[in-house]
Amino acid sequence: MLTELSIRDFAIIDQVSMTFNEGLTVLTGETGAGKSIIIDAVQLLAGGRGSVEFVRHGAKKAEIEGLFTIEANDHPIYEKSEQYGVEIQDGQIVLQRVITANGKSICRVNSKLVTLAILKEFGKTLIDIHSQHETQSLMDPENHINLLDLYEPKKIAKAKQEYTYLYEKLSMLRKKYRQLNDNEQEMAHRLDLLEFQQKELEQANLAPDEDKELEEERATLANYERIYQSLQDTYTALYGEHRGLDWLNQAQMAIQDAKDYDPFISEKADEISSNYYILEELTYQIRNHIDSLEYDPSRLNEIEARLDEINRLKKKYGPTVNEILEYYAQIEEEMEEITNKDSHLSNLANQIQEIAQDAYLEAKQLHDIRKHASDSLVEEVHKELKSLYLEKATFSISFAEEPAGEDKAKLLHTNGFDQIRFMISTNPGEPQKALNKVASGGEMSRIMLILKKIFAKHQGVTSVIFDEVDTGVSGRVAQAIAEKIVQVSKDSQVLCITHLPQVAAMADTHKFIEKRQEKNRTSTLVSELSSEQQVEELSRMITGTKLTETAKEHAKELLELASSFKSHTV
Repeated sequence: MLTELSIRDFAIIDQVSMTFNEGLTVLTGETGAGKSIIIDAVQLLAGGRGSVEFVRHGAKKAEIEGLFTIEANDHPIYEKSEQYGVEIQDGQIVLQRVITANGKSICRVNSKLVTLAILKEFGKTLIDIHSQHETQSLMDPENHINLLDLYEPKKIAKAKQEYTYLYEKLSMLRKKYRQLNDNEQEMAHRLDLLEFQQKELEQANLAPDEDKELEEERATLANYERIYQSLQDTYTALYGEHRGLDWLNQAQMAIQDAKDYDPFISEKADEISSNYYILEELTYQIRNHIDSLEYDPSRLNEIEARLDEINRLKKKYGPTVNEILEYYAQIEEEMEEITNKDSHLSNLANQIQEIAQDAYLEAKQLHDIRKHASDSLVEEVHKELKSLYLEKATFSISFAEEPAGEDKAKLLHTNGFDQIRFMISTNPGEPQKALNKVASGGEMSRIMLILKKIFAKHQGVTSVIFDEVDTGVSGRVAQAIAEKIVQVSKDSQVLCITHLPQVAAMADTHKFIEKRQEKNRTSTLVSELSSEQQVEELSRMITGTKLTETAKEHAKELLELASSFKSHTV
């Protein structure tokens, strides 16, 4: 769960630090106080798109940092951390996001610098944010298949991975076929270019690692005098009367006199003798190497000219000689394909047909898993509809007709061959229609809340955030939504921004967001309400203006009802 959140110089927030607990945490306050800004900060922490507009006026950067604690040892975050080389200790994850005033975004996970895409990968396994914008995404049928895939994530993900591998291979082969088959004139021009490149590289007559070997030889020739003098000085210091080897030999002879009387001396005498012979052999090798040295200025000129030629080729074909040779091999392969285009097209067509059949079988398996998952999901949704006063509503998941015939593989796409729509009828006797054609704003909020409750236990996210999910509801529906949010909080930590007193009364922790002005600057402050303060805040939410004793009594009654409901909720 999200344990701590720190926000600095973000929008109108100067500095805010919050501690969160398990269960349901409610955030309330006047409109414009900065409640949604806090959710915006969490979205950025989870990898959302940033902007310089988020940096507080006059500040150099906006900083957001969140500490998450993970209790389950099999949580998906551990797989992510292993994949991206992030170390997790004591089940703690720290996500950090910095946005500078010049637009740069810096992301860290447990102090390790990561890309925004990687931060998003971690964020989606930890945080699930439901906002009014996301409710709108439910209206788009293109998103329905992704929602269904969240219901059985492990089974569907495995089948989808196997299908995706084949589909990408199929797409690559189809692209290759089109490139080889299309535009005879373009192919002819391409062949001319390849023949020119092939001839140029053949004339160069490159050898593997030639550039490295030439650079080493050039370094030796260019520094001949320094190398020679260094070796000569070394040899002179070691060999000759009263030089290194001579003194070591005297030491060897001196210690021999007492080796029979002391085990230590015996051991060290052998070591000195061994080192003497090693150093003597080394001296001979240095002498031989000095004798082999030869300075050839013409050879240095040859090397320079050859390296100039190699560097010219590197600019065109690759950063190293070995990579240039790899490119040469690719040229030959592509020329052979173009020259024998018809046979290659035939071979590609056979490969495409074979891979397409395999991909279709995987898509069929993916379809079968989705069908089974959809039946279970529909059953769960129907149970939840009744609890949110949509008992007359019927829900189903529509699948497009399964493709048939020889060309069925042509209908494959990134998600298989499935086309899925969520269908609903909210009134008896009315046929089911696409969700976006039927549901009102209040109904959409309830349906999305139902899906979130169902998915919370399937996705394994540690924190679910609701940003004004109660829009468009009131009365008994508001109470039902409050009860549903509590049920979600039994499986995951829930943070909820609300304007409904029914929802706020359910809070295990109630935080109040307010806006203050100091020194002509506006700042957002966050405080945790005591029991008495919670009664006053609920009273304000009920009346909207003046606090009355009746409103306070109503607030206390709401809290008692909430406490009773939570005590009986498993």
